[in-house]
Amino acid sequence: MQRLRNPRIGIDQGDLLLFSEFDSGGSMWTGEGSRERRKQVSFREVYRQPPAVQVSISLWDMDTNAAIRAELVAENVSVTGFEMVFRTWGDSRVARLRAAWTAIGELPFEDDWHEVD
Repeated sequence: MQRLRNPRIGIDQGDLLLFSEFDSGGSMWTGEGSRERRKQVSFREVYRQPPAVQVSISLWDMDTNAAIRAELVAENVSVTGFEMVFRTWGDSRVARLRAAWTAIGELPFEDDWHEVD
């Protein structure tokens, strides 16, 4: 977690292998049609509100004999984490995929007002 001089802004980032299926014969490599892989990502600290999350492909190992169709998104973003989601369709063959992510948002601050029930 990187903290900027303003103690309310937090930047967290990571890089994770979503899948590697070329050696196991998984459906991303051998299948056709709509396919999806999801992986839960947890932030190192809890944000005050759900942060903005940006995702990008950091390793893309695909067969070039078919059309390359892919979507990478962050879904279900909360104050504690999100789901990294990769989708492909048609005859695309994906051997493995690694994705990077960055979250930027407001962190709790010691002077925040906390209501007591």
